[in-house]
Amino acid sequence: MTFVAPTRRSGAVVRDPRPDPGRPLETEYRPRHPLDVARTLLFLRRGANDPTMTVSGSVVWRASRTPEGIATLAIRGTSPGVVRGAAWGPGREWALAQLPDLCGAADDPSSFDGSRHPLIAESHRRNPGLRLARTGLVFDALACAIFEQKVTGMQAFAAWRRIVTWHGERAPGPTPRPMFAPPSIDGWRDVPSWAWHRAGLEPPQSKAVVRAARRGDALVRAVLAAHDGEAVDRVLVSQPGIGPWTSAETRIRALGDPDAVSVGDFHLAHEVGYALTGERVDDDGMLRLLAPWAGQRQRVIRLLYASGIREPRRAPRLHPEDHRDR
Repeated sequence: MTFVAPTRRSGAVVRDPRPDPGRPLETEYRPRHPLDVARTLLFLRRGANDPTMTVSGSVVWRASRTPEGIATLAIRGTSPGVVRGAAWGPGREWALAQLPDLCGAADDPSSFDGSRHPLIAESHRRNPGLRLARTGLVFDALACAIFEQKVTGMQAFAAWRRIVTWHGERAPGPTPRPMFAPPSIDGWRDVPSWAWHRAGLEPPQSKAVVRAARRGDALVRAVLAAHDGEAVDRVLVSQPGIGPWTSAETRIRALGDPDAVSVGDFHLAHEVGYALTGERVDDDGMLRLLAPWAGQRQRVIRLLYASGIREPRRAPRLHPEDHRDR
C-alpha cells in the first residue's frame, strides 16, 4: 500500500522540507465484526483542524505520542473486512500494534440489547460497524478532556490546535498536511503561561493540565491498573481540577469504556432526553433513562448520535468571548 501526499501551490508540487521518512512499517487487520472505519475513528478527532488527526480521501491519518516515541499512523479500509495500516516514526511498531484496539477489537457489544427502545434498535441495526475505539494513551486523553471543560467545542478545539502545534512535535511521514503529536508529559508541564493565554485556554484549565502532568506517569500507571470505570474515576477525581465529566471523557477515549457517561455535559442530557422521550431532561433524568443499559450506556449515547436525532435549537448559537487581549 503506497501513501503519497504531495501538496500543490500555483500548479507546482511543493516538496516536503522534512527528510525522506523512508518506507513505513505496514500491517493488515481483519476484524471479526463489521467495521465502519471512519465512524469509529473520527469520534477521536477534536474539530476539523485537529493537528493530530485528519482525513484524506479514504485514509484516516493519526499522529500520536506513543510510549515508544511519536508515530504517524495511516489507516484505510481497503475492502470489506480488511483494514490496512502504515506507520512512520520511532513509535511506529507500538502504533501498528494498537491498530486493532483503535478499530474496536477490544469492544464487546455481544451483551447489548437495543430492543428496549425502537430508536436505539433501529440505529443499532443501521450502524453495525460502529465500534468504540481505545487509544491506550491516557494522558493525551486526559489533557484533551481538560481543554474541553466549561467552554464551547469551538474554543476548546482552537486552544488544542494552537498548543499542540506550538509545543507538540511534527509528525513523521508523508502526511497530507502538517500534523503534530501532542507534547510529552514533561512537555505539557513546561508550556509557558503566556502560551496558554495566547492559545485562549483559561487559567483553571491550564493549571489543571500542568498539575496533572506533575504526576503524569503515576496517574497513567494507576489508570491502566484500575479494574473498572469506578476505580478509574477514583484515581482521576482525586486530582485538583479533574471531576467526573473529565474522568468520563478520558475513559471514553483512552479506554473505550462502553459504560462511561459524561455527567455535567452542557448538551448531553438534553440530547439523550429528547431522543428517547421527546423532552429535555437533566443529568438525573438522563441516568434514569440510560439505566436499562447499565454497562453499555456509552454505546447507547453513540447510537443516539448516529441516529441523527437532535434537539431543535431554541436560541442563537453562543458566540464565545475571546479574553486573550485583556
